[in-house]
Amino acid sequence: MTPHGPGAGAPAPGAAEAPEVPEAEALFAELEADAYGPDSDRALVPYARLLRLRAERPDAFGEDAAHRLHRLFKWAPGGLLGRPELPLAVLERWQAEAAHRHRLAEHSERAVRQNEFALALHTGDTARAARAHDAWLAADRDASSDCAACELHEQGAWQARLGDDAAALRIWAPLLDGTVECPYDPYAVLTSALLPLARTGRTDEARAAHHTGYRMVRALPDARRELAAHVEFCALTGNERRALAVLDEQARLAAHGVARWEPGDDPGGHLDWTVCVALLLRRLTGLGHAAVPVSGPPGREWTVVTLLEHAADEALALAGAFDARNGTTAVSDAVRARMAAEPLPGTVPLGLRHPPLGGGAAHGDAGHPDDASFAGADPLALLAEARRRSDEGHPSAPAYWRRAEDAVARAGIVLGDAERAELLDHHAMRTARTDPAAGAALFTDAAALFRAAGRQGDAVACQARAALATAFAGDTATALERIAPLCAQALALHTRGAAGVRQTTAVLLSRARIRATALAAAEGAADGGRDPATAPDPATTPTAAAVDAELVELIGFAEPHRAEPGVLARIAEATEARGRVAGQSGDPGAAARLLADATRAYHAADRPWQAVEAELALGRALLADGAAAEAENALRAVLRDSRYDGALTPAQHARVRLALAEAVGARSGPDEEVALLLEAARLADGAADGDGTRETEALAARARLRLGGAYVGLGRWAEAATVLENALPDLLPGAGPRDAVQARRWLGEALTGTGEPGPAADQFLAAAETAAPWTDQGDHAMLTHLAADALLHAGRTGEAEEAYARAEGLWVPLGDTHAAVRALRSRAWIAVDGARVPEAIDLMEAALQQVEGGLRHAATEDERTGLRGELGQTYRQTAELLLRTTAGPPDEERDPPERYDMSRVVYEEAVVFAEHAATAFGTCGPAGLDARAGAELLAAWLEIGLARYAAAAERAARVLDACPPDAPDPDGALESRRREAAAVLAEAGAPV
Repeated sequence: MTPHGPGAGAPAPGAAEAPEVPEAEALFAELEADAYGPDSDRALVPYARLLRLRAERPDAFGEDAAHRLHRLFKWAPGGLLGRPELPLAVLERWQAEAAHRHRLAEHSERAVRQNEFALALHTGDTARAARAHDAWLAADRDASSDCAACELHEQGAWQARLGDDAAALRIWAPLLDGTVECPYDPYAVLTSALLPLARTGRTDEARAAHHTGYRMVRALPDARRELAAHVEFCALTGNERRALAVLDEQARLAAHGVARWEPGDDPGGHLDWTVCVALLLRRLTGLGHAAVPVSGPPGREWTVVTLLEHAADEALALAGAFDARNGTTAVSDAVRARMAAEPLPGTVPLGLRHPPLGGGAAHGDAGHPDDASFAGADPLALLAEARRRSDEGHPSAPAYWRRAEDAVARAGIVLGDAERAELLDHHAMRTARTDPAAGAALFTDAAALFRAAGRQGDAVACQARAALATAFAGDTATALERIAPLCAQALALHTRGAAGVRQTTAVLLSRARIRATALAAAEGAADGGRDPATAPDPATTPTAAAVDAELVELIGFAEPHRAEPGVLARIAEATEARGRVAGQSGDPGAAARLLADATRAYHAADRPWQAVEAELALGRALLADGAAAEAENALRAVLRDSRYDGALTPAQHARVRLALAEAVGARSGPDEEVALLLEAARLADGAADGDGTRETEALAARARLRLGGAYVGLGRWAEAATVLENALPDLLPGAGPRDAVQARRWLGEALTGTGEPGPAADQFLAAAETAAPWTDQGDHAMLTHLAADALLHAGRTGEAEEAYARAEGLWVPLGDTHAAVRALRSRAWIAVDGARVPEAIDLMEAALQQVEGGLRHAATEDERTGLRGELGQTYRQTAELLLRTTAGPPDEERDPPERYDMSRVVYEEAVVFAEHAATAFGTCGPAGLDARAGAELLAAWLEIGLARYAAAAERAARVLDACPPDAPDPDGALESRRREAAAVLAEAGAPV
């Protein structure tokens, strides 16, 4: 692979010495500038002068400079190839000269034939390319060859070009698994492998390659080819919205000098970018999104269709320039084929959500009719059908009510109060899903219409729904106040025959749900999961037992009428509510039994669509009860049960998979867990695209939160970071504090894993701030400490020091001596690096006091052993910290007297601390043997620095005695200690 960008081919610092001849260095500078800059054709002139200079003064030129010369010449053809203004004859002359010079220098022709292969491939001469490829592989590798990783990358790309994806992936295997790495372009193979992985069905690896590879190149100025390939991958795998998000991000980066749309000095990269963007936009146009605004070159507003025209024109014009230079149509043919590529069968789910596009079809719910099925329908017939489906509790009923409402409005039909009340009641139900307070007002209006129509039972049921919506809006106190008289009124109406059993039980069930909501809110405030300011008054909050008693009363009231399917369904609802209250009260076993009863009742009432929520709750209750296998079986049964066919919405399918993923994760099935969470996220996104309600959007965000967490658990950091970054904007506005903290913690861990400590610290700090008010300060302390570690790695030392101090202040009252001591030690190292030596010593002394205090209060031997190890670590680090204050061992002959005296005192003190460390580790038994030996050897080297050779030899001998060759040594640590002890003995002049 040819390095990208000006000067990319220059050797790394230290790789080659500068020539001894100043004129040669000037020529090297000129050659490098020409070979990789806009004047590549001029590079032959300084190259020829360098060759002549080397011939005239070979001794002064140097072998390193000769190697540099050949290496630079090897890369130059790649730079020339990407410049359509250079004649093909210039490229061929460079190629011939390279072959000649390699023969003269007795180098292998491997690098020369690799360059010839690239030249033939570019000009469309596949026969020559095949010959050059074979000659390339037949030649021996030597110092002039390309790096092994780049060779493998290019060889695999040739197989992919020939249509053999499997062969390409076999060649790339050591690159993809990290066995072989490229120091220049570690991301290159991830880019090339995207489509071959997808085409061969290795979707999990393709997704990982996209998430990982894109993070590596998204902000690199010279990675336009790689970015283009990521856009192409998304366009061909059903991820067009992700590709548009990439365009948006690249447009934002333009403000920081990362330009994508200017040809610059990389015409080949510009060609790839315009081709792949054109492919994406052609796909979007075909999907009906031609008018959607998109991000393009700065200076004007773009839509899909206008940017398509611009990108395609740019690509074809540049391809034509290359073809004019080459005397073929190969580049234009390849460009047209790439822009016209058809999507792959199926999709590669990425687990990401992006805003839906205008002009395309929205996702509908399973079992729900689309608009076409209502065309021309009689409004009154629609109204009757909606009423019938509501009586059955069918999930398609809301769609019929909505279409009936629209049809009545279009026809201008004047309805009576009863029909108007029914339409308004169901309109309120839809509204309450996204705006409970507005829904409550509409329910109140509908109740007035029912009352005017003489339907008192429906009126009081509607008022109860208004109270329930008020509770969902967060005002449980008002809801509780309003529901009590409504229950009395409903029972009185039933006694007089003015309200049926279903209407009366609807009111009683609303009361139970309001009280359960108040109970959950109170418990959420108590454990830090909800803002106490919005929690209900504990004095008016019902107990779980009281709520359960009311539900039992409701069931008893309805029981005589259970033969009626609608009433049996109401009994099932009340039983389900009892199960939820039991689970909320910490009795998962009782919850599971009640929820299983509810499920059976739903099915007996022929309402399978209502049973699914109870099945979900049953699965969660079984999980909470430690019955993961039973939970998994129950949830799998839902997906297999033919009674649910066509009845479950995408949101319900997503919930089942979310719960099943948790059950699978509980038995350590990470691969299936990820697959289930990906599918849950996809289904939830479809539901959110379809109705846009707060509920479905929250579900989609929760699915991605869990997916990101699963990736964190697997150590797949880039995938985790990408998914969690994508989830946060949707998750945070409606999430409870605990979900927000969990999301930020996982994201912080993922960003730490991707080597982004600054952003990781910001996530940990935000999570710590959210957890700060909680009664249990454990999360606050842990997150603050994680933030401090990340801040330190990010070089934000002052902030890190403050965070460590806060963490220590939190750990001490929690009784976590280990964490408090580690925070103190970290502060000490920051202080000593800041030349605040006395403060650093004081902090280490405070750490020692913390450990000693912990030892005095330790309750078990295991606790004491752990703290003794912490004591040893603190002593050892104190010794190492003291050594940081000196320039080395005391040297009486060379050091000024004051420095000599100071160094000697420091080394003597460090010996004492190292000895204390060895003693402390020695009290830890076999588990502390390696650490004890290490501390003893540290003391021994310090003794040598003090010229106390006999003492050093004695310490090394003790290490050898403690670590005999026949001691168990599974990780080889003791063998390493024995070798070091032998080195000490040799240095001390003692026999080994």
